[in-house]
Amino acid sequence: MPAEYSVEVHHLSKSVGQGEHELSILTGVELLVKPAQTIALIGESGSGKSTLLAILAGLDDGTAGEVYLMGQPLHKMDEEQRAALRARHIGFVFQSFMLVPTLSALENVELPALLRGENDATSRDQAKALLAQLGLEKRLHHLPAQLSGGEQQRVALARAFNGSPGVLFADEPTGNLDRQTGDRIADLLFSLNRDHATTLILVTHDEHLAARCDRRLRVRDGKLWEEA
Repeated sequence: MPAEYSVEVHHLSKSVGQGEHELSILTGVELLVKPAQTIALIGESGSGKSTLLAILAGLDDGTAGEVYLMGQPLHKMDEEQRAALRARHIGFVFQSFMLVPTLSALENVELPALLRGENDATSRDQAKALLAQLGLEKRLHHLPAQLSGGEQQRVALARAFNGSPGVLFADEPTGNLDRQTGDRIADLLFSLNRDHATTLILVTHDEHLAARCDRRLRVRDGKLWEEA
């Protein structure tokens, strides 16, 4: 039975340091995200947006509280269990692309399938189809260094959507791109989101990008505030 929420958070707090040096980053965060929703996490630099994203994706731990991803309790899982969950259900897009420099565009896109133990003609065909959908059918065998910034981010998008993840986490996905290229990447991101019915949670400083999401959630003073 599918989970009612793609992401569910209760009483989440995060602090670092100890004693008089303890610093509270997040306090009492509550969040319910329905499948296929698009969510923008916004806020000032250092407000805790990226920390929250990392906790939601199972890349970091909260100090207290409960976090459920695709119905699974991240707060009760060890790292091996979280990694297996991410391989099955999660995609990532980063500001710095995070492509493996020694692998071709096609090989980078194939990585999620390989991590899931899929290594056959079907998975390669799926990777090729995603790259073709993003206009990169003539760049399959190019290394990241041979691609423009916009092309690298399109490869990263294809990789993120390989396997139709239940949730895609994006951290400043257009932050390293000029406005025109960034808008093109955003168009592709939301198009893929609709095609795959993927829940999208992104961190951004770009108000224009945030406005395209179903919900805008501001991280301020360690708490999460929904904006109209």
